[in-house]
Amino acid sequence: MGGQRGSGVRVVVDPDLCGGHGVCQTEAPEIFRVVDQPGGYAHVEVILERPPAELLDKARAAARHCPNRVIAIVED
Repeated sequence: MGGQRGSGVRVVVDPDLCGGHGVCQTEAPEIFRVVDQPGGYAHVEVILERPPAELLDKARAAARHCPNRVIAIVED
């Protein structure tokens, strides 16, 4: 079984509290994508749930700067 080896952490977002500001996508576009909702507001999707070690600083920056504080970096 091949594939990219993660860093031992997961990126988790609470979609119910996400305001779709896009700060996370700006900080870590490899990990987050903001998606417009027809008839609603934008929200974030995690596109790389288990980022490699070289992206951990970006993931942590996204969590730190999230206006709604809905991003968690969870150690496995």
